[in-house]
Amino acid sequence: MNKTMLLAATAVLALTWTGAADAGRPAPSVTGSKAKHFAHAPVNRALQVLWDQNGTDSGIGIVSQNFESSFDAYDAEAADDFTVPANTRWTIKEVDVTGVYFNGSGPASSVTVRFYGHVKGKPEKRNIPGPLRYELTNVVPQQDNFGSFVVTLPSNVSFRSGSHWVSVQANLDFLAGGEWGWENQVEVVGWPAVWRNAGGGFGVCSDWGQENVCIPDGQGDHMFTLRGVSHDLSP
Repeated sequence: MNKTMLLAATAVLALTWTGAADAGRPAPSVTGSKAKHFAHAPVNRALQVLWDQNGTDSGIGIVSQNFESSFDAYDAEAADDFTVPANTRWTIKEVDVTGVYFNGSGPASSVTVRFYGHVKGKPEKRNIPGPLRYELTNVVPQQDNFGSFVVTLPSNVSFRSGSHWVSVQANLDFLAGGEWGWENQVEVVGWPAVWRNAGGGFGVCSDWGQENVCIPDGQGDHMFTLRGVSHDLSP
């Protein structure tokens, strides 16, 4: 996308799409903000912190949400990467996510957590998610602190050393509870976060793209913690 196209697309982010406009309803927006960072209290304190990416909160949340069917064009998904060290296998049992409700107060009925691998053999595509490895749907968070979730995974997720991706998407009806945004942090760890809006309602990035290019308000990374068990595979 060239600069002219990007500016034009950015200008329509907050506009209604045809279905919403015909019904006289407001349309979702792509970003929200909040005043403070809500701390997480782990459900199972025996779990190890495998990956902690909760740096300086930018105050910006990027929508990552499955809307009701009448707003399907706005369904959006954000993802961020994490790295399992060499000679190690992680069993991930809990995902803590720093988020925010905006244009409403929620709550989300559940979340969908997805894990992706990396694109093998194509170094130029390591900056986007590869094949879907795990999809855990309709998971009710153990805690919901004004949009910051503690999510106990209903089944274990296991990854060996290397770069992988996690995605959290709230299941929330816009007309009932507004929107949910995944908070950005100022620091970038590994690859910048990515985002997509396959239905085209927001007018940018119908497939995975670097989030702060798709959405200039974005800071480049998301806030989350992975908890579980680390297994040493050293010979």
